Amino acid sequence: MSFNEYKKLDLISISEDVLAFWEKKSIFNKSISIRKKNKPFIFYEGPPSANGVPGIHHLMARAIKDIFCRFKTQKGFLVERKAGWDTHGLPVELGVEKELGITKNEIGRSITIEEYNDACKKAVMRYTDLWNKLTKKMGYWINIDDPYVTFNPKYMESVWWLIKQIYRKDSLYKGYSIQPYSPKAGTGISSHELNQPGTYKDVTDTSVTAMFKTIKSSLPKSLKNDEELYILAWTTTPWTLPSNTALTVGKKIKYVIIKTFNQYTSLPIRVLIASKLVEKQFGKKYKLVEKPSLLKNYNTTSKEIPYFIETSCLGKDLIDIKYEKLWKESPPPINNPENAFRVIEGDFVTIDDGTGIVHTAPTFGADDALAAKKAVPEIPPLLILDENKKYVPLVDLDGKFRKELPSLAGKYVKNEYYSKEKIPDRSVDIEIAIKLKEENLAFKVEKYKHSYPNCWRTDKPILYYPLESWFIKIEKAQNKMVDLNKSINWKPKSTGEKRFSNWLSNANDWNLSRSRFWGIPLPIWSSKDKSKIKVIGSISELIDEVNKSIDYGFMKKNPFENFILDDMSDKNYNKIDLHKNIVDKIILTDKKSKTPLYRENDLIDVWFDSGAMPYAQWHYPFENKEKIDNEKAYPADFIAEGVDQTRGWFYTLHAISSLVFNKKAYKNVVSNGLVLDKEGQKMSKRLGNSINPFETIEKYGPDATRWYMISNANPWDNLKFDLDGILEVQKKFFGTMYNIYSFFSLYANIDGFIPNNKEYNNKQKNELDEWILSELNTLILKVNRYYEDYEPTKVCRSISEFVQEKLSNWYVRLNRRRFWKGEYGSDKNSAYQTLYDSLITITKISAPIAPFYMDHLYGDLIESFPDQKNPESVHLTDFPSANKNKIDLTLQKRINKARVITSLALSLRKKEQIKVRQPLKRIMIPVNTKKERQDIVSIEKQLKSEINVKEIKIINGNSGILVKQIKPNFKILGPRFGKEIKQISLLTDKMTPKDIFNLEQNGEIELVINEKKIKLARSDFEISSKDIEGWLVAHSNALTVALDITLTKTLIEEGIAREFVNRVQNYRKDLGLEVTDTIQICITPNNILNQVLISFKKYIQDETLAESITTTDKKDTGVNLEFDKVKTFLMIKKIY
Repeated sequence: MSFNEYKKLDLISISEDVLAFWEKKSIFNKSISIRKKNKPFIFYEGPPSANGVPGIHHLMARAIKDIFCRFKTQKGFLVERKAGWDTHGLPVELGVEKELGITKNEIGRSITIEEYNDACKKAVMRYTDLWNKLTKKMGYWINIDDPYVTFNPKYMESVWWLIKQIYRKDSLYKGYSIQPYSPKAGTGISSHELNQPGTYKDVTDTSVTAMFKTIKSSLPKSLKNDEELYILAWTTTPWTLPSNTALTVGKKIKYVIIKTFNQYTSLPIRVLIASKLVEKQFGKKYKLVEKPSLLKNYNTTSKEIPYFIETSCLGKDLIDIKYEKLWKESPPPINNPENAFRVIEGDFVTIDDGTGIVHTAPTFGADDALAAKKAVPEIPPLLILDENKKYVPLVDLDGKFRKELPSLAGKYVKNEYYSKEKIPDRSVDIEIAIKLKEENLAFKVEKYKHSYPNCWRTDKPILYYPLESWFIKIEKAQNKMVDLNKSINWKPKSTGEKRFSNWLSNANDWNLSRSRFWGIPLPIWSSKDKSKIKVIGSISELIDEVNKSIDYGFMKKNPFENFILDDMSDKNYNKIDLHKNIVDKIILTDKKSKTPLYRENDLIDVWFDSGAMPYAQWHYPFENKEKIDNEKAYPADFIAEGVDQTRGWFYTLHAISSLVFNKKAYKNVVSNGLVLDKEGQKMSKRLGNSINPFETIEKYGPDATRWYMISNANPWDNLKFDLDGILEVQKKFFGTMYNIYSFFSLYANIDGFIPNNKEYNNKQKNELDEWILSELNTLILKVNRYYEDYEPTKVCRSISEFVQEKLSNWYVRLNRRRFWKGEYGSDKNSAYQTLYDSLITITKISAPIAPFYMDHLYGDLIESFPDQKNPESVHLTDFPSANKNKIDLTLQKRINKARVITSLALSLRKKEQIKVRQPLKRIMIPVNTKKERQDIVSIEKQLKSEINVKEIKIINGNSGILVKQIKPNFKILGPRFGKEIKQISLLTDKMTPKDIFNLEQNGEIELVINEKKIKLARSDFEISSKDIEGWLVAHSNALTVALDITLTKTLIEEGIAREFVNRVQNYRKDLGLEVTDTIQICITPNNILNQVLISFKKYIQDETLAESITTTDKKDTGVNLEFDKVKTFLMIKKIY
């Protein structure tokens, strides 16, 4: 029986071997089956779309999900993980249209809807193999053999059932309103889609301050005179000006009448503008004059244009003033044109920008439409009748002007809608601006930078457009949604308490309709006059309604006649299709009036698809009712996705659950941040800074990649991804783990160590064994708490610190001689058992984050001892429970003090470039209490060994030998106290040694500044110790050390001896000698080394297992040595 030994660490090979082991032994399935009767821990997988390839951010997101599912499995929960695919929506459709070389308008003409949907169905699962490959390679355990797929009939039927429940609650309605619309996608979008991160972008557009000519007869007496009056209105969307039907003012806003000249035509004009915006609009080109007579001095060569403020009024005085239509060729509104083109009031008007008067086009703005509707009489929107006698605006659904505007007909309202090769030199905004300039109707035209929303899928500007859509009433459930959110544990809390809570508090009704072809159809049928509505909630209900329609002669055949009711088999459901190309042909009937009902043309918002997954993945309520009703699979205990899902999947899950079930959909949620490049830039193919996840895993291994991503930044913070960081993790963490195990296995095999050997089960422990086991059990408590609180970064960092600083850098280093010196006995067994327990515990607590390497190491530790009946994989073990009886905080404090003192002393050595192998005479440590003195005495042996000094000198802190000095931390205190920092500095200079001591002991001090008391913390000061001749001094918190760096001849010789031993040991390794091999050493003569051998020959022989050390002038096979003025040639011969 022996432990496996390795020549090197190969994380890539390890992951491949472990993956093969998992698959051969069905470890994932076993981790679930052995806990089948246990309490479930419910996890929901946010479904990715498989028509795109996975990126490095998906690796991060999936690692976070995997960590907590693995942890909860180890905690004894039944953690079933069902994969899923989001298969509908714009990403799929746009990709297919690009492949087929068609636009949305050609669907149903050059290609049938059925052919189009077939193409979508094939395209959507195109990259499933790549996704499944990433899933396996990175160690993400999830059931990919039985995923939920949103285009499957069972899934779609459950979605229909949810829609019906919402309808029954009177929360589904059809409305005509101004909505965000994407011309390039050809559909309206919901408010939560519009608020996805990155949708709003800074753009520079042409802005126009237009001049609307008032009709004199409508002016109040105070504003009338012989001259014309123009009302100034500013817009950043000049393309909407031809659709203007009103101007909106604020009733309480002060306006002024100004006489001046048009900067483009030089004609005299009289204009109306908000008083507070005069300077902003008129700018440096214009100059205020105090008399109207001074206006006469203006001519076209004048550098400045004069203006005179004639009079003022309030907005309420302007209501109902009429004006001439601005764009002459615009047709009049089809309804009540006499009520158009007048001034109305609106509470949304501000004096932050523009003119204080809002150009109002009710067809293209929600605020505009509302203000127009509130006006008495109502302002008509500029709608016309199209060829089908339907009301339409002057811009069509493609984003082009209609033929009713001859000069603009067929032109896109945004240049971004053109293909690259067809972008015109002048946008319609510029064309409109030029026309208005020519007609003396433009007061100012300039470029303006502002934020404008883009479609989240096409990355093209959206329009606000009048659409008829189906909506879910959010207002009815809004308070409940806000209250339920308060009981959800968000990581970070700020996302839930601020971002998500604010979104819920201000959420609009959910626009459910999508004017597309590939998606779940709205299960709504209505009569032509819309007076009769029927919402279908199941296939059986649809079949029943179709049969009724057949009876009334509206349908000849039932398209689902082969479907067997109550047969829930996949085979039965695969007989049917509920997509648009099928259900659009179904005509239902109203039983009472015998009126035919036709399906509402739109599809359901794809975000509803994904938000329905808690129920639809189980085909609820048609199957698995107990999973939802008995809360066996609902609500989720844990979900995790990107922070962008706050207004996406997180929202739709919450909304549907609140609306239908009056419950929250999830209890704990981690919203992870972005994965950026190492410079903090967003990754993209265009910038050439994207990272391929497959190449990363192939080169560095999944464990190092996962550990790096999780340890480097909290999941919810943005991660600056740097491949060098993975290399560092490989070396520092996994390299240290490998070295510890290699050290352990080497000597354990030599001594024939057997874990948990009852022969040596004595209670006596070495103090360092007790210390590391105390630290180990403290670590278990800490790490368990961090996992439970969804803090994986703290888990990583705690384990890394334990492994690198405590286990490797202290326990193993200080115990080396126990492992390789002396006979095998109780003390040696205790060292082996302690290190074995530490290693096997680390595999268990680290397994959720580094699943491959930890399973590999676990296997190496248990493989040769089958009689001990350990589970075959670390992922089948239980998470360790801390033995609190083994936790000794006093011991930990004492040993950790030794570590701090050692660290300070070694930093001084490094500063003076004195090797650790060079012994020094002594170290001086001041103490202030008897307890502190006892602590130092108890760790004296460790300190001497680690610092490599001959003597520890403990002195009283108030002896005056080591003098401390203190000054304020100006970087911290300066911003807080400003000018008062000078007084703090003066008081700090007056502090006595006792004051400094009290500050260090108590952690704070009270000062009086300007007759007020302030408390300052230890961190508000910088405390150091003055150097003394021949010594180096270092200080950290309340600890001070002084190192005597005076070197005697004997110390120098011992240092050379130690260095020589090190060189011999390295050469032994190079020769491939076993650690137990005895050797002969032969060197060429060197005066310095010869002198060292007189005093330290026996030490060198003992350390190197050398039977003899001889000198010769003859060189054989060997190696040159050169150090510390020593030059020699080393030869080694193995004896036995």
